Amino acid sequence: MHIQLNGEAYALSETLSVAGLLEHLQLAGRRVAVELNFEIVPRSLYETTLLKEGDALEIVHAIGGG
Repeated sequence: MHIQLNGEAYALSETLSVAGLLEHLQLAGRRVAVELNFEIVPRSLYETTLLKEGDALEIVHAIGGG
């Protein structure tokens, strides 16, 4: 399956949920925001939102500083 991840083509070997993709990218547990096809995905829906062929995702994570 092929998706767009932060503007780049990205291939997945299996269907994943948003939570599964974050785990795959080693971002699970981090403070991230996920946009799927131009809509923000609430954290409460990460487990149940399955990715489909051609989906476009943007994932950003907060970086603290001071």
